[in-house]
Amino acid sequence: MLRRTMVLSGLVAAGNAWTQEQKTDRTEGDPLGSMQWPGLRQQYLGQDPMRFTDAVIVHTPAFADDAMNVPLQVDARKLAATGGGVQRIRVIVDRNPIREVLEFEPERALPMLSFRIRLEQASPVRAMVQTRDGRWHVGGVLAQAAGGGCTVPGASRVDGSWKDTLNQVQARIFPNVVEGSRRLRLRVMHPMDTGLVAGIPSFHIDQLELRDANDVVWWRLTLHEPVSENPMISFELPLEGPPSFRLLGRDNNGNKIDARVPA
Repeated sequence: MLRRTMVLSGLVAAGNAWTQEQKTDRTEGDPLGSMQWPGLRQQYLGQDPMRFTDAVIVHTPAFADDAMNVPLQVDARKLAATGGGVQRIRVIVDRNPIREVLEFEPERALPMLSFRIRLEQASPVRAMVQTRDGRWHVGGVLAQAAGGGCTVPGASRVDGSWKDTLNQVQARIFPNVVEGSRRLRLRVMHPMDTGLVAGIPSFHIDQLELRDANDVVWWRLTLHEPVSENPMISFELPLEGPPSFRLLGRDNNGNKIDARVPA
């Protein structure tokens, strides 16, 4: 009887180990255990070399009360001396109906930014960081929220106020917020419609870039529908640099953004 019990226990343990091994294999080693990861890797990274790493830090609250405004911070400064430095940061949400959130090219800025996103359901949120040698470094976090953030209209769409404030810019530069940098915080007024609400097509900011007086680009940003309404985004700039900039951009309907960013 004892021997039979030991044999059965061994079979159960072996079965559990096989199930865990199968799960790991099906997620291709994803630390967050997402079954969506293999498809996302193929879609966004192709066959480029990649690794999961703690050097890419993604912060979000343990639980966000407002699924339409989930705070997110991405910090890839630990890769500043890796592979020639950071070339781009791509942010995606595994289980959002629109997965790609934004792509950030730091150029002369630090590889770090903060913003808010819409979250349809609890999901891994990932920052895919490509260094200049072509390699990808992936970090992520499991974001929790009440849900439905992508499929309800924003406040300015409901009350119609977006028409009066479209593409207006508020911007300010703060000194020494993060050691060795100046923080640029900007807000661009836009409804950022996802196209997933009946009768409201996709309408979102498409491109933003920061230029100095010599027309040199300090960073570029491509945005997609899951970025929250009236995007507020923070960037870290080097201490040394011009006191003011110009913000240029457009939305997917061709409306232009052009604003001076003072010190």
